[in-house]
Amino acid sequence: MTTTGTQGAYATVNGLRMYYEVHGSGRPLILLHGGMLTIDLSFGAVLPALTEQHQAIGVELQGHGHTEDIDRAPRLDVLADDVVALMDHLGLERADILGYSLGGLVATELAVRHPGRVDRLVLVATHFRPDGYHPEIFDPRQDSPLLPTEAHFAEMQRAYAAVAPDPDHFEAFLERLQPTVVGFRGWSDEQLRALTAPTLLVIGDRDFVRVEHAAAIHDLIPNAHLAVLPNCTHMDLMRRADLLPAVRPFLER
Repeated sequence: MTTTGTQGAYATVNGLRMYYEVHGSGRPLILLHGGMLTIDLSFGAVLPALTEQHQAIGVELQGHGHTEDIDRAPRLDVLADDVVALMDHLGLERADILGYSLGGLVATELAVRHPGRVDRLVLVATHFRPDGYHPEIFDPRQDSPLLPTEAHFAEMQRAYAAVAPDPDHFEAFLERLQPTVVGFRGWSDEQLRALTAPTLLVIGDRDFVRVEHAAAIHDLIPNAHLAVLPNCTHMDLMRRADLLPAVRPFLER
């Protein structure tokens, strides 16, 4: 599939009316956003550069952005299978995949479950085990400087309200998504060693994700690369100017 310009559309996959956008032309690159974010909030800063060599396909997962929430738990396996069903709908046998935060978890699950569908894998601000996050991220006080600020949450809510089928569903879906995050158990050493796609791990040095964790996972995944952006938080990563010099050469082979 080759499309120039930008096209927003819906595809019915696994009983879900899923929103996606197509930007540019070239090799397909599927973009999977962070939790409670939209395509634009996650990737707006990098899309122009990514579309110079790729056909970037932004996806909004169940309950996010334009895509409705439906009566099923938004588990990682379900969300990953939705993306594969969208690939089938678009006639894509394989694609590069870039996932950010929650999108990185979905991308990893997709690569584990459907390894033949992934060419190259970019996992930004992604952890692979529950202990991959700094313990303070789960502290009930939620006062860590690593966490999203009130301004970040306000930005998420404004973006959601602007495009969601039910603009008032933000808090309810946030609660529904919590078991996916809190109950995350990760992947075994064997599953990570079995990943066949060349993989780039990108984190910030002030990310949710511990640098030591990312380094250990880098050693497990064959043909993996690791980039750590300095003085960079979880919420900053997709807006950092130094992200693209790490990602583009990896994707452009």
